[in-house]
Amino acid sequence: MTSTAPIPRDILDLLKQAGQEHLVRFWDELSAAHQNSLTEQIRNIDFPLMHRLVRDRDRQTATESGAERAARAVSPQQLVRFPRTHVEQDQHKHAAEVGEELLHQGKVGAILVAGGQGTRLGFDAPKGMFPIGPVSERTLFQIFCEQIRARSYRAQRGIPYFIMTSEATHHLTVRFFEQNRYFGLNEEDVYFFQQASLPAVDAETGKMLLERKDRISTSPDGHGGMLRALERNGMLGIMRDRNIEHLYYHQVDNPTAIVCDPALLGDHLLSHSDLTTKVVPKVSPDEKMGVLATVDGKTEIIEYSDLPPEQARRKQSDGTLVFWAGNTAIHVFRRELIESLLTENLSLPFHRAHKKVNYLDEFGILQQPSKPNAYKFEQFIFDALPHAEVALVVEGNRTREFNPVKNADGPDSPATSRAALLNLAQEWIEAAGGLVAKGVPVEISPLYALDAHELEEKLDPGQTFTVPTILK
Repeated sequence: MTSTAPIPRDILDLLKQAGQEHLVRFWDELSAAHQNSLTEQIRNIDFPLMHRLVRDRDRQTATESGAERAARAVSPQQLVRFPRTHVEQDQHKHAAEVGEELLHQGKVGAILVAGGQGTRLGFDAPKGMFPIGPVSERTLFQIFCEQIRARSYRAQRGIPYFIMTSEATHHLTVRFFEQNRYFGLNEEDVYFFQQASLPAVDAETGKMLLERKDRISTSPDGHGGMLRALERNGMLGIMRDRNIEHLYYHQVDNPTAIVCDPALLGDHLLSHSDLTTKVVPKVSPDEKMGVLATVDGKTEIIEYSDLPPEQARRKQSDGTLVFWAGNTAIHVFRRELIESLLTENLSLPFHRAHKKVNYLDEFGILQQPSKPNAYKFEQFIFDALPHAEVALVVEGNRTREFNPVKNADGPDSPATSRAALLNLAQEWIEAAGGLVAKGVPVEISPLYALDAHELEEKLDPGQTFTVPTILK
């Protein structure tokens, strides 16, 4: 049943001024509820921003190509290497003590980027709800929350957890946390905020596309949209009220990330860093992984798609690769840097992606293009790096810390991630004097032990595991 309610005057004026009147061409065919939904979506569009993005979509920018930047790049100069010598291990221990004190003072919050769906995994839900525990089938969300709980217990105060969702994941994520009683976290320490979505536009005309008669085709504005989302949703005010000065940032797909890693926080503070990034060595020059490098004295990320093969294989005088430092998407931000990026006209650039996007034509027929027909726009959080006076790079242990769940099978899949969790548990148990029978899966909850040292304090010497076990 359709409604004959007129199109609100402010909506007509907005669309006419923007040259997007076609978005309401099916108005008279919509129910009142669908009219209201479309109206709300239109009112939420940042038309001045979209006008600028559409206007500039084909403009050749003055910036150089990634290949040109790569030719001038050297390995990261503001760098803390993974501790290998006794001196480095002592420095690492000191950094961890500094980080622990920072947590105890309540100056650290954590940000989880959880706007992605599990589509590539064949999982029809927010990726954070994906079961990854090899014995327990705990979800990614639960594993992270248990780390925050355990770390809060050590710090003797709650660590605020800021969880960025998207339009597609927000309601399901909030409900999942409510159903699971926030996985034991205090509700007042968990803050959900939603990143913005931007319309997809026709590559030739710049017209916004309809995916349904009552729905504009949109996509999230990228992990770099976190900055505007923090401000728009009042999160920065909460951080200031709680005296949070540093934000540990991680993404939802890596269950072995050390959330609020004290050593990383300590290195960040001791180096007076504005933005610190955890890196791991690439497995090969050809690995499809963005790399950290120094270009003209500034720390930057060069995407693998911008790194020509001959540059990817370029070596330093000692025979090691120039572009070895793979980006893990683990960062520590000084809150003041985030605020400066929002107040000093230093907004992160938008990147254009040419994609195939289904759309309704003027007759209301769904078109499924065979080649890219539209542009989507997004921001990348690592574009903040050149704005940091000090952008520290810290090398981590790849086997221990970087086992993301990105693909349904093969590398970076649930199988490899679960295997990493099992291997980690076995290593800790054996280091503590225990034994895991061959082929027996054992999983360690962060609530039982956050690290090998804590496990050693709890495990009985000689304890043997002969059946699948979760220590919790």
